[in-house]
Amino acid sequence: MNQYSLLSKGMVATMLAQFFSAFADNAIFFAILAFINNLHYPAWSRSILQISFVLPFIILSPFVGQFADSMSKGKAMMISNSMKLLGAGCICLNISPFIGYFLIGIGAAAYSPAKYGILGELTTGDNLVKANGLIEASTIAAILLGSLAGGHIADLNVSISILICVLMYGLAIIANLFIPKLPAARQNIPWQFMVMIKDFANTIKIIFTDKQVSFTLFGTSLFWGAGITLRFLLISWVPAILDIHDNATPTNLNAIVAIGIVIGAGLASTFISIYILLIIIGALGGFFLVPLNAFIQKIGKDLVGAGSIISVQNLSEYTAMMLMLGLYTLAVYLNLSVITIGVGFGSLFAIVIFLLWLGLRKNATN
Repeated sequence: MNQYSLLSKGMVATMLAQFFSAFADNAIFFAILAFINNLHYPAWSRSILQISFVLPFIILSPFVGQFADSMSKGKAMMISNSMKLLGAGCICLNISPFIGYFLIGIGAAAYSPAKYGILGELTTGDNLVKANGLIEASTIAAILLGSLAGGHIADLNVSISILICVLMYGLAIIANLFIPKLPAARQNIPWQFMVMIKDFANTIKIIFTDKQVSFTLFGTSLFWGAGITLRFLLISWVPAILDIHDNATPTNLNAIVAIGIVIGAGLASTFISIYILLIIIGALGGFFLVPLNAFIQKIGKDLVGAGSIISVQNLSEYTAMMLMLGLYTLAVYLNLSVITIGVGFGSLFAIVIFLLWLGLRKNATN
């Protein structure tokens, strides 16, 4: 089989590794939420938990692109999944859930540039968009099943739900072993702190000089900022409005968004209105994200290298997520109602989208 085929050994192994890893990432989030709820942590600690995962993406952004490009992408993915396994193991040993989730965040931050960067090395031409679609489908399927498993199993036994995540990270590491050993994208990268900081700063300068890439990054960053806020609004909305206090219902609602991204709004008629809305949101998100990611990877590979462009994309997207999480945490701490928070964030996103649209028009005119 052609090494660049969408069903080559490397692509299948990459999709399986991504599925197992993303499944565990999402299952363990809801498992840890159940864990801290059982210990009666305050409501604002939920978003602090997510911040502990997001923070490594920002701190490590100058280094993870070079990490991914300095070795075979499959090896980088295996090391990253091993770090996730370590974090999950720490939670199993009753070490602070915030520390464990922070370690998982470190693994995820290092994993992302390798995961997306490898697609441009395993596929070519039009297959790159198709490969992105397969990876996103694998990811969303994992989010759907992982979220459902994490919430439903946590209602039965929190410890078992975390152990399942440990198993899934182990399977991801095994799948990584079957990814072909590809040559490093960049040879002889100097592993010196200031040199890497300067190199990353130069990478950012090159990327944001390109107007098309910069506007694309703003778009994907806004998408993930909105997505992380929606997740926590759903988690808070269920007990506040529906008066349901289990772990399964919020995961079901998050899963509906994932279903929308996978199959669109085709099944909307079978659900009540709130589900229709979530499916439409998910469907639009899927159409929005896949081509933008493919564009960033293609242009970025030519500009600075696949791993480096993804590391800058992560910095942009996770900075937006951190800002949104910070605002959400503040709003919860101030005891604002879920409805007030939802309307406030919706208005904020509308304003930012309008400003982005104005910038696009100005750029097109110039």
